[in-house]
Formats: sequence, C-alpha cells, structure tokens
Amino acid sequence: MTLTTDPATDAVGRTETRHAAITPELANMLGAALDPDWTPAALPAGAPLPPLWHWAALHPDTALPGLGADGHPAHGTGLLPDLSLNRRMWAGGSLRFHRPLHLGERFTQTSRVASVERKTGATGPMGLVSVEHRIEGAAGLAVEEVQTLVYLEIPDRYRPPAAVPLPEAPLFTERHAMGPVRLFRYSAATYNAHRIHYDRAYAREVEHYPDLLVHGPLQATLLAAAATRRKGRAPDRFRYRGIHPMFDTHDLLVMGVDETETRLTLCTAAPGGPQGMQATAEWDA
Repeated sequence: MTLTTDPATDAVGRTETRHAAITPELANMLGAALDPDWTPAALPAGAPLPPLWHWAALHPDTALPGLGADGHPAHGTGLLPDLSLNRRMWAGGSLRFHRPLHLGERFTQTSRVASVERKTGATGPMGLVSVEHRIEGAAGLAVEEVQTLVYLEIPDRYRPPAAVPLPEAPLFTERHAMGPVRLFRYSAATYNAHRIHYDRAYAREVEHYPDLLVHGPLQATLLAAAATRRKGRAPDRFRYRGIHPMFDTHDLLVMGVDETETRLTLCTAAPGGPQGMQATAEWDA
C-alpha cells in the first residue's frame, strides 16, 4: 500500500502576526470609496471604526516580484498554502466584535490556518481554506474572525452558479452605483491588487468573467453598514457568504430580508436579481 500526503495540509496551524492601524488618511480613502457623501468630518480622530473597516489596514505587503499573474501574492507564499488551483476567491466568513477599534488605534492581528480541505464540485476540483484571526487593540481583544477562501480551476468559459431570486418583500432596499472607478478606489484603499476588480481585459480574457467583479469585502462592508443604520449600532456578530458574482456594469442593491429584535438578515443583489451575498447581523440582548 502506498500512502500519499497533501503538502497543502502542512499549512494547517501556520501562524502570522501583523501590526496595523486605520490612519485618518486611510479612513478618508476608504470612506470616499464607500460613501458618495463622505467628508473627513464623518469620522473624527479617535472615533470608533465602522464594522469591517479594519480590513483596509491588513493587506499583503508582498513586493512586486512576489505577485502572481492575478495580482495576489504568488500561491504558496506567506501564510496560505499552494493548492495548485489558479482561481481564488474570498467566499465568506464570520466575526465576533468584542469592542470597537478606533481611528488611529494601533492593533495586532494574529492569524492561523485552521483547515485545508479539498473537494470535487460541479465545476471540478476545489479547495477550501479556513483562516482564524484574533485582533487585539489598546483595550485587549477586539475582534475574533474566521475567513473562508475558495480555490478553483479557471474554467474555459463563464458558468454562473445557480441564481437565488430577490427577496419577495424586502424590509428596505438601498441602491449603490458601482462602476470601474469605484471598484478601483476600493482596491486602492484596501491595497487589493486582484486584477478581476480593475483590469477588464484580464477579467474577461484570462478568468472568463463577463465584466469586473465587485469585491466580496466591499459588499460585506456595505451590508454591515446597512445593518448598523437599521439598528442604530454596530452588530456584535456578523456572518456573510458570497453566492453569486456581482459585476460593475449594474448597480448593487443592499436589501433587508428578515428581522427580529436581535437579528437581521440581508443580501446584496443585482437589480432584478440574482442575490450576490447573504449576511446575518446579530446583537446581544
């Protein structure tokens, strides 16, 4: 009997530590990409950061020679393993907010690869990588987070996943204009060099998408902001998962789906459907 091992599983347990802060300059870049009415006065020095804004400070710092053809750090460098699959996406995640981070506050993120799993799906081989993050600020533990990354082969043509229709009776609907400039500005504010968000020729000719993709983190941030406005305060827990690509050629709808006193479900969608990302925000009683 011959035993075989998957070298990618050697990454399980691997850790990485980063130190970061959302400076006023970075907050203004991010705010201007997210909110058409943004002004620097909207987030004064020392103010609590809106949920998920910490992502903008936790970007890869890989030098240009270490990047892959897609603009991400080359597979197998840094924390994440090489699964020998050439399309990677941020599929979803969950967060527990213990206390807010503040504008200008230094914080430390300790990350750990929790699992690496290979599967065979409808489109062929796929890999799922789960990464746990623990973020500590000046007052101690602030955020516990799990992110799920999915790896696939690039197909020979665009095959969209099954479409989920719009909610029949949404609680509310917000409409956000997208377009290449907004996607580029969000990429710049978050230091995200993934070319599917700003290089239309690459998105179409290499990864075979019909147009530029709206970032998963951008959608999640808009959903968390809508939940905060609805309830008057940031959620204590937030879960999200992408179910269908959203593109820059249409507006992005942010919709409330269902609500209780301590829970709100939401989604993003294209006008007329399908849904793009589903999320649940929860508040402690």
